[in-house]
Amino acid sequence: MPEITLPIRTERLILRRFEGSDLDAFHAYHSLAETARFLPGPAKSYTESMERVGRYANFVFEKEGDWVALAIESADQAGLQGEVVLKWLPGRAQGEVGWALAPGARGKGYATEAAAAMLRLGFEELGLHRIEARLDELNTASAELCCRLGMRQEARHVDKWHYKGQWATELIYAVLADEWRVHQALKRTRP
Repeated sequence: MPEITLPIRTERLILRRFEGSDLDAFHAYHSLAETARFLPGPAKSYTESMERVGRYANFVFEKEGDWVALAIESADQAGLQGEVVLKWLPGRAQGEVGWALAPGARGKGYATEAAAAMLRLGFEELGLHRIEARLDELNTASAELCCRLGMRQEARHVDKWHYKGQWATELIYAVLADEWRVHQALKRTRP
């Protein structure tokens, strides 16, 4: 797998490696029930946040199962706004993308912009063939984000997960490298 050059810059964002100074901001939104609602596990304790930031800061991307976990920062305002991740899945050239944002960063298009950068990284630099996103069916904002990225719904697994005291239906969205390239070309030709 090729080296990942950081930071990744988009029109409005800087995607960079996590730092110890991100801990308090990370914990501020990961300790909220509204953030944890669509993530595995409950809201994080400070110790859990510390462990996660440490893991994210020291990520390696060398083999299946590894994660690229990047801090999302606004280009015009320093400070952690959220994170975006790309996981190398088992199987030939497969990946999974995910994201979480602080409440103040939601609704600004940051997750779409950051996830699009991760798709570009996965397809153009890392040579992935397919990238998917797995989400709770009730997470309509993330489903809409997947559609904006050019991903298509591939599966709906009814009552797939039992977490946080209830059954959840899992949706799987995915895009192939060729489909993503066509989606990018169409975006460039639209007025």
